[in-house]
Order: sequence, then structure tokens, then C-alpha cells
Amino acid sequence: MANVFEVLEERGFIEQMTHEKELKELFEKESVPFYIGFDPTADSLHVGHFVSMMVASHMQKCGHKPIILIGGGTATIGDPSGKTDMRRMMSREEINHNVECFKVQLSKFLSFEGENAAIIVNNADWLLELNFIDFMRNIGSLFSVNRMLTAECYKQRMEQGLTFFELGYMLMQSYDFLYLHDHYGCKLQMGGNDQWSNIIGGVELIRRVGNDDSYGLTFKLLTTKEGKKMGKTEKGALWLDSTKTSPYEFYQYWRNIADEDVRTVLCLLTFLPMEEVDKLSSLKDEQINEAKKIAAFEITKLIHGEEEAKKAQESTEALFGGNGVPSDIPTTKVDNTSISILDALVLSNLAPSKGQARILISQGGITLNGSKIEDVNYILSESDFSDGSAILKKGKKTYHKLEK
Repeated sequence: MANVFEVLEERGFIEQMTHEKELKELFEKESVPFYIGFDPTADSLHVGHFVSMMVASHMQKCGHKPIILIGGGTATIGDPSGKTDMRRMMSREEINHNVECFKVQLSKFLSFEGENAAIIVNNADWLLELNFIDFMRNIGSLFSVNRMLTAECYKQRMEQGLTFFELGYMLMQSYDFLYLHDHYGCKLQMGGNDQWSNIIGGVELIRRVGNDDSYGLTFKLLTTKEGKKMGKTEKGALWLDSTKTSPYEFYQYWRNIADEDVRTVLCLLTFLPMEEVDKLSSLKDEQINEAKKIAAFEITKLIHGEEEAKKAQESTEALFGGNGVPSDIPTTKVDNTSISILDALVLSNLAPSKGQARILISQGGITLNGSKIEDVNYILSESDFSDGSAILKKGKKTYHKLEK
């Protein structure tokens, strides 16, 4: 069995960890029960959760036991990390529905059978029944407020006003680790690097109550070379649910990533061997597009299955490879890829006016790169110009190519 630390390190996942020497030795000696948490604030996971799912899968493949914690209890507060405003409080019915949706998506990455079978737990089962006085006396007394306020997750909320409700999030998440340690033998909490402060809180809580076998490890957030989070489009988040983001749109996003992001995506979001990753990410100029095609196919296959990945690939090839699209379609050059869909339709003579363009969109008669346009205020962006061009279609037969 491969050493999971070496796998995660080679692929570039690891960002920070506590007790590095001891944790490395632990991975070599035994199967380590670990947990990764997901807040059920929507009815689908999105690309921001993708790295967590990949890490959990690598861990299980190397013999370690995943505990997937769904934050049904902590979601009633909302993690303040990275937020400037307090989250809307959710009802228990909303949260329970979202939990069920998550289970379906997580099952594509983890096995719930076998010796190190993954389990899913919901912290609502223990948090919502806590006695406040007992919890504050037994757990709250072990935390320094002065130290908590130096954590990055709270600093960003100080100007807007941090509520006591939100301040309690770190205590709740730390207690989760303690509960899983005591009831499931969990020794390791893992999460994105923005969770570092909360993870340290749990590791230290377990050690304060007399144990020395708690560890924390954070992995990189999925960002571009410029440090911007991946998975954001003009239409919003890139969801893993096909009813929210179609497999075609999902495929197109990865097909159109920047050249310099190819290696990151291949390392973190595929199971391709590193030899192949090295080979693909070393391609230059036009050849790098082949690497993007492979990355888009592999990633889409993981989320939506091989059949949907093939359909998305074929649709893209048909659109941009000349199959199904006339080779002699009219072409217009644009100086700026950030053009409104209304201006694009008028510029390409697909509509005589913006008013008529609005009508065509409202009637469902306009597609861009194979995806129906529903927002009359949609603004094209660089990602819409695959290989330097974007294809507009009116109705079933009228095409126009925009070239940058």
C-alpha cells in the first residue's frame, strides 16, 4: 500500500500540518481514521469541495478510514471563515435535505463498504442536544478568547461586527473532533487551508483533555496562478449537480483553463499517474490544448460519469472541430472579449436591435458554444472564447463565429 503522505505531497495537496514527524510515522504504521467536514449550506457540492473529496479518496485508497462529517449542527451558525457578513440561519428541514444530496455525490469518490469503509455522520446528532452550561464549563473554559480573536477566520469579521453566535463556531468544530476521537477513534482532521485555525482548535482541545494522538493537516485551496479561486463563472458557482451546471458547461470550464493552471488541475483533480501529469503539463503552445482536453474529460468523468464526459467531449469537438457546424459560417472579429450578449447578437447581425435580441433570448432561441442563453444581461468573457473563438447560434441553423 502506498504511503499516503508521499502521494499527497507529490501531487501538491499538502499546505500545513501539526506534529509533522509523528503524523508521517503514523501513516506508515497503521490505518488512520480521519475526518473532513462539509457544511450543507446548499443542496449540491461545488468545485470548492472538489479537492476535499479527492483527498478523502486518496486517503481511503491508501488504507485509511474516512469519516465524512456533515455539519448539520454547525450550519445553523455558519462558518465565519472568509465571510464579511453573517450567514442566513437555516432550518433543520433545509439542512437534512442538503445532507441527503451530499451523500449521493460523495459516493462517487468513496466506498462505503469494506475494511476501511467510509461513514457519514451529522454533527446535528450531538451538537443540537448539548446543554449550554455544561458545554461552556467543560469546553468553553479551555479556550482563550484573546487567542481566538487572532485567528484569521475571525479577523475578517471584526469590522462588520462578530457575533457571539459566530464566535462559538470554533468551539463547535473543535468539539466535533473531540467527539469523533472519543466515539470513532478519529485521529486526524483535514480541511482546506482556510480551516487552519479551526483545525488547530480541535487538535489542541483533544490534547488538553489528556490525549496525545490528535493531528491536523490542511490542503491547498483550488486557485489559479493569480490566486483567484477556481470554479467561479459568469453564471456563478460551478456545481457538481448536473441540474445546476450541465456536464457540457462543466467540461467547457476545464477545457478553457489557462495554460499555467493545467498542472495544478491534473495533479489535484484527476487520478492520472504523475508520469502522465508531468508529460501533459510540459506541453507548450498549441499542444497544451491536448492536455486541457484530457483534463476536462477526466474531471467530468469523475463527477458525471464516462458517458456524460464523452457526450460533452463530442459536443465540443462538433462545435469547435467543424463537425455539425458549417465550416463557412460568417465570422466577426471582436476587440474585447468582455462584450454583452446583446451587443454580440447585433454585431453579428443575428438580431437587428438589442430589443429584438432580448426577445430572441427570452424565447430560448440563442445559444453560445452549445449552451442556451437565458440571461439577457450575460457578458461574454475570455473563457467563452475556446481556441480564440465563440460560436453563437440562432434557432437551429443560423451560426456566427466571434473571433478575438
